[in-house]
Formats: sequence, structure tokens, C-alpha cells
Amino acid sequence: MLRRIVFFALVALLSASCNEQKPGFTLWQLPPQGPSQMNSYVIRTNAGRIVMIDGGTADDAPYLRGFLGALGNEVAAWIITHPHADHMGALTEILKNPGDIRIGMIYHSPMTEEQLATDARRHALARTFYEALEASDTPRTELTEPGLELAVDGLHLKVLQVNDRSTTVNAYNNASIVLRLWDGRKSLLMLGDTGEESGDRLLATVPEDELSCDYIQMAHHGQMGVKDDFYRTVDFRACLWPTPLWVWNNDVGEGYDTAWMKTPHTRALMDELGIEEHYCAWQGLVKIE
Repeated sequence: MLRRIVFFALVALLSASCNEQKPGFTLWQLPPQGPSQMNSYVIRTNAGRIVMIDGGTADDAPYLRGFLGALGNEVAAWIITHPHADHMGALTEILKNPGDIRIGMIYHSPMTEEQLATDARRHALARTFYEALEASDTPRTELTEPGLELAVDGLHLKVLQVNDRSTTVNAYNNASIVLRLWDGRKSLLMLGDTGEESGDRLLATVPEDELSCDYIQMAHHGQMGVKDDFYRTVDFRACLWPTPLWVWNNDVGEGYDTAWMKTPHTRALMDELGIEEHYCAWQGLVKIE
């Protein structure tokens, strides 16, 4: 009788273990290490492998090196949404001097020379990034079409949108790669600096269920990104704000909401939509499990 009880207890225990969800991925939203706005996300899979999205400015590189060092210095995949310095500057520095950091694959969606030339100030910095890529022996994949899907342990990733090489309207921001990431517990939509035009393209070309998510990374740091209709259409419950305090408050020294940024408008829209869960880079390091 005792043997039968022990047997059925073991069966129940094994059944519970099989039905239990595996731990999901962990995401960190890194804070800026200087006054600049920036975009930097570190993702660790349930097996400990690392996926990077952007990485911040050149000034953020030392902090990022230390963060990656603490996680083992090995990045399975590094995705650069677009060649703005506050997104690719840190990787540019790391490519010039990798140190102990090893990168399995870099993914980016290259801009054309015509697109790069639409902003003379940013053109030189973007060229520096592309030159660092060319000089590096790190494998890279140029994404010219959406649809790439990756499975890294329990993390699933799909590229929903890439640079439209035919457009020169707000070319840098609209070149942003848009990603959906998910596991058995949560999903994220990473918008980079997606502008109004590429936001409209997303709504027109991507099924709504692939845009809907638990967490949404606010486009262009939460100001002057996608249109209000985008946020009204997509279903989400929490916001990731890669946003310094001065952008959050639209204040460059003259007081709250006195500059050119639209962050207070976006914040008010989130209140209207009933979104109460917000993760802001200006508040420090964010960790989501």
C-alpha cells in the first residue's frame, strides 16, 4: 500500500513539473549615463543567453561593457534598430575595441546614401557606425525585408518592419526596425524611433494581434513618434519609456512643457487609455521578468 502511495505521489509531482511553465526571459531597460536620450535593452533568455537591442550612445558604452561583463560578455544577437547615435553609438565603440565582448550576430537594416544625406549632422555619425561594421569581423545580417523569426531558448523574436528604402521622409526614425518579442508569459513590441509614416505602415501591413502586446516601447522616447491612432489601435497594458527626465517633462531649462517635445501629450494619452504601468529610464535601471 505504501509503495502505491509513493508511486502516485511521484506521478503527481512529475505531472505538475511538466505542466509548470518554464521561466521566461528577463529584460533590462538601461538608464542613460549622460544627458542624452538613448535606447538600450538587454535581454537574458531562460538559458542565460543574451540578446541586445540598440545599446545607447558612445558615452553609455563603459556602463554597457560592465553590464554585459557581469552577464558573461557573450551576446548571441545584437539588433540595431537604426543608425542614430543614441541607439548605435555604444556598439560602434565596442566594435572599435571589443575587449572581452563576443557577438554572435549583428542585425541591422541599412539606409541608402540618399536617406542618410537627409540629415547632414547625423550622416557622419551613421557612416562611422557602418564603417565600424565593415572593419569588424563580427558576422552581420542586413535586413531588407520583414519576417525574420528567431528562437533563442524560450525567447521568440519576429521582425515586423524594416527600413523602407524608398522613403526620405523623416528617414532616420522611419528606418527603425520594429520587433515583437515573446515567451510563454509576456510579450513586447519594440518600436525604436518609429515615426508617423512607418507607424501607419505597420498598422496597414501587420496583423493587429502581432502588434498587440503586454509591454510597448514608446516610439521615439515617447515624443513625436507614431500617431495617437497607433496607440489607440494596439492593445497593450504597460509602457517602456527610454526617456530621460528632460524629455519626460519637455523641459530644457524654461520649465515644464515649454520646449518642442510632445511627451506630455503622449503621457496624457496613456492616462486617457487607462495605462497605469510605466517603466521610465529616468527613474533608473528597470528589470522585467
